[in-house]
Amino acid sequence: MKRIRALVFLLFGLGLISAFGASSSTSATMDAFVTTGLAGNLVNNNYGGGGSLTFGAPGVDAGEAQSVLQFNLGGAVSAFNAQFGAGQWSIDSVRLQFTAAPANNAIFNSPAAGGFGISWMQNDSWQEGTGTPASPGTTGITFSSLQSTFIGANDENLGTFSFDGATSGAHAYTLGLTPGFLNDVQSGNNVSLRLFANDSSVAAVFNSRNFSIVGSRPLLTVVAVPEPGTIALATLGVILASIWKLHARR
Repeated sequence: MKRIRALVFLLFGLGLISAFGASSSTSATMDAFVTTGLAGNLVNNNYGGGGSLTFGAPGVDAGEAQSVLQFNLGGAVSAFNAQFGAGQWSIDSVRLQFTAAPANNAIFNSPAAGGFGISWMQNDSWQEGTGTPASPGTTGITFSSLQSTFIGANDENLGTFSFDGATSGAHAYTLGLTPGFLNDVQSGNNVSLRLFANDSSVAAVFNSRNFSIVGSRPLLTVVAVPEPGTIALATLGVILASIWKLHARR
């Protein structure tokens, strides 16, 4: 009887733990913004070492800007494998969060409301670089190299989103689970994202991975859920627990 009781509680406990989703949040391993500059004279500069990132529409006060971020999801996959078992889970959602900031340098457009896009980049070989707004770099990703080398035909649109023009506060966006992006996430690969204006007025500035406050850096949160077989384990645990209670009353 004691052995049966122990087995029931073990199955119930394992099933209950595994039946619910789990989340894993990952900070960016690389990020950089690139810009044309108002006169188109900044296209070959690198700005990967600054404390801020940005995107802005062409033709606004400081010129077009885009940002790229890369996250390594090996740790998330290891955590999900440990909880659910290797191959016994699937991705429920992926959310990108950034913290808005004021335009503290003339290189940035003044934040303004509008629409922007996020895309998955197939090419992960770009380099962050060490340039800053005060001291632009000559190595690492630039606006020119982003357009000519790193944006590709196999990149995938993860959604169009609205930005409210804020200069503070966390903003989170749930990304579309497109095939290439989803495969990268499930495989624990490096995941590169590009943020860009989707209208003629939007502009945003937000904190980079180099920002002094860790909680204000960009974050990618992945939520995984167990496969049906794992859920069945929870159901079995509940059934056995019910049987044991009925038996104990007799």
